Amino acid sequence: MRSTVQTTVQTTVQTTTLGRTGEPLSAIGYGAMALSIEGRPGRAEAERALHAAFDAGITFVDTADVYCLDDAETGHNERLIADVLRVRDDRDRIHVATKGGMCRPNGAWTRDASPAHLRRACEQSLRALDVEQLFLYQLHAPDPHFPFERSVEALAQLQREGKIRHIGLSNVAVAHIDLAMRIADIVSIQNRLNPYYRESIEEGVVDTCTKRGLTFFAYRPVGGARMTATLPRYPALAALAERRGVTPHVLSLAWVRAQGPTVIPLPGGRLVDHVRDSATAADLVLSRAEAAAIDETRWIASARFCSL
Repeated sequence: MRSTVQTTVQTTVQTTTLGRTGEPLSAIGYGAMALSIEGRPGRAEAERALHAAFDAGITFVDTADVYCLDDAETGHNERLIADVLRVRDDRDRIHVATKGGMCRPNGAWTRDASPAHLRRACEQSLRALDVEQLFLYQLHAPDPHFPFERSVEALAQLQREGKIRHIGLSNVAVAHIDLAMRIADIVSIQNRLNPYYRESIEEGVVDTCTKRGLTFFAYRPVGGARMTATLPRYPALAALAERRGVTPHVLSLAWVRAQGPTVIPLPGGRLVDHVRDSATAADLVLSRAEAAAIDETRWIASARFCSL
């Protein structure tokens, strides 16, 4: 295992906070899933992508124990992140969020949000990330085979034991948020949001986060790799990107940020240039007219992808 500390020069980008906690986060995060699932890059390339994100000023990275190929390598993404942070001299500025409540039997995506599984998963994530306390631990998804409130109670108990600092939820509806906030101190919600899929806006989740002071982490903020490739095909988006001197990808991330004051996009990216480009969206603010122009574009979702 490498132990040499890497001296880093970190770019500064616009920051925000995690919910009502006051914990500082970059206004753009990094979703590390693509570095560990099917089609993932080699180890060296994955490490370069993470270093590029942190060097560009991103101080928040999102992972999960199930970002791997199957259950045999649970924690792959967490261990990758831990190895990269271990050699950085700015590691104390970087916050890592992870999730529990899913499994990868033979490469499938299944749910297990039972208290027993969440406890095991939490303890495994502590070891994989090589920390004494998880910064933000998120319920990956409600388990239809298990009472939701029992899952939240399990996270609250882990928090009381000092294993996690903050609790978040993912892939939830407003009703889940209402119930969970009666049980535990919830600080964040992570759902899908991009110009193609706006259900988190239409179903009131983003608005609920704004009203309750919860950070909304937007995963798949440009729809995934296949949909990202279609962005230049939209004339209004391409024209606006040219006027602002940015890529359509960055413009789309800025649109996601514009959907609410607590919204933080979590773009991924395997390539260093792509990661650096995403980070610049932290400092791009759209006018109301620009955001409205993107709103009015007729977006067509034409690719299927995993939404977890």
